[in-house]
Amino acid sequence: MRSLIPLALSLIAPFAASSLALAQERTPSAPGAEAYIVHNPVLVQFGLKGMGIAPAGIKYDNSGHHHLLIDTDPPADQSAPLPATEKIVHFGKGQTETTLTLSPGKHTLQLLLADLNHIPHSPPLLSKKITITVK
Repeated sequence: MRSLIPLALSLIAPFAASSLALAQERTPSAPGAEAYIVHNPVLVQFGLKGMGIAPAGIKYDNSGHHHLLIDTDPPADQSAPLPATEKIVHFGKGQTETTLTLSPGKHTLQLLLADLNHIPHSPPLLSKKITITVK
């Protein structure tokens, strides 16, 4: 049994050494690459798939306009028009982007599509909530 241990180690050693060499190799960063925290102003671009954008008050099938939820959750009552507040920003002209100035720190952003009367669709069409840090 003891003679099998050195044999097993001699078989494993070349693989362990090559794995160690691979672990030490590092992929270089691209020239000029940079990681950064978002600075003000923050450009937010909206996307939509499978439906169209129409201004508030204009009825088109399968369309709506964006509402940006800033540091808040969607309203519990989604059968009522969305209020216009600092935390629920309306884009009733059919805009697909905005520039925000946010206080330094962490913020959450989420899109909610609503119909011509600012009422969310059923089921609600919500983006994933993202978190950004503003420097």
